[in-house]
Amino acid sequence: MNIDIIGDIHGCFDEFKTLTEELGYKWDTGIPVHPDGRLLGFVGDLTDRGPASLKVAEIVSKLVSNKKAYYTPGNHCNKLYRFFLGNKVQETHGLETTAAEYRALPKKEQNKISNDFIRLYENSPLYHLLDDGKLVIAHAGIRHDYIGRNDAKVKTFVLYGDITGEKHPDGRPVRRDWTLNYSGNVIVVYGHTPVIEAKIYKNTYNIDTGAVFGGKLSALRYPEMEIVSVPSSMPYVAEKFREDK
Repeated sequence: MNIDIIGDIHGCFDEFKTLTEELGYKWDTGIPVHPDGRLLGFVGDLTDRGPASLKVAEIVSKLVSNKKAYYTPGNHCNKLYRFFLGNKVQETHGLETTAAEYRALPKKEQNKISNDFIRLYENSPLYHLLDDGKLVIAHAGIRHDYIGRNDAKVKTFVLYGDITGEKHPDGRPVRRDWTLNYSGNVIVVYGHTPVIEAKIYKNTYNIDTGAVFGGKLSALRYPEMEIVSVPSSMPYVAEKFREDK
């Protein structure tokens, strides 16, 4: 299997387009297609905070429907899904930017975008187990003993990480570093927690290099296991890159 897995995009469409071009994809048909048939993978959190969330979501929806990509939702995707369903959600932590984009559109476009995203979300698994079980794409990661399960406990872990239920003084959830105890042979590619450089530990790869916070947008080329990154055009926010304790 030949796949290029992209970290959290968060509405950074220009960086997404530049990164796919760097990876050899052509946009002649309006979506990135690789001449050698390589596929794209997405660790979730397509939207929120960045300038073009709906455009990113639209392209990924088209890629998945054309069987050109694998997508697994992140916590921001989950919140946007609930927003589009009409549920009461707080428009905070970035959703306010996507909601503003959405409300600026004509009603017909709103309906198409929300319907397409709802379909994308509902047809996507909590995580992807690919390449005959050698590779997992999961938004915030997954414990080895959770692979193969889809219960509520696994859903929380995959969307939010190994949270303790406590919060830091600034409101951030306290998360344990699940990779320290990971002992599986399955390669896990994930994002969720921004890092300055892609974090590789044992068989785990965190490729969220904080594009929306002025870092980079990164991809892991599989099976080559090569990290490819492009710089972000967003302002740098240093405090977003601290390690969870």
